[in-house]
Amino acid sequence: MIATDAPEFLVACLCAAWCGTCRDYRDGFLALAARFPGARFVWLDVEDEAELLDDYDVENFPTLLIQRHDTVLFFGTMLPHHDLLQRTVENFHAQSPDESRRYAASSPERRRWQTERNLRRALAGRDT
Repeated sequence: MIATDAPEFLVACLCAAWCGTCRDYRDGFLALAARFPGARFVWLDVEDEAELLDDYDVENFPTLLIQRHDTVLFFGTMLPHHDLLQRTVENFHAQSPDESRRYAASSPERRRWQTERNLRRALAGRDT
């Protein structure tokens, strides 16, 4: 469950236990959490969490989701390079909350993420 006093950022990796790329990526992904104390890093197996993630249409691994509070900033496949994820999270951290909201509303796809890919809401709904 993600509490109301949850960290400002949520960084989720949607992967699968059977995926070798995911297994190789996991330790480095979780290690990045130490660099970002204002973020919660979560690892979600798409098969173990099928009820929660079925509508997310994860086709390739790793798929990352990044949120700032209730604003979805990124959803998609990312090359399995930890430095790429680190730079992406750093760039979102550098934005003001208003800049993040404008960014999230800057394309039809990003606007859809706000209702279709809001993981905080999905997790909160599951735990109620």
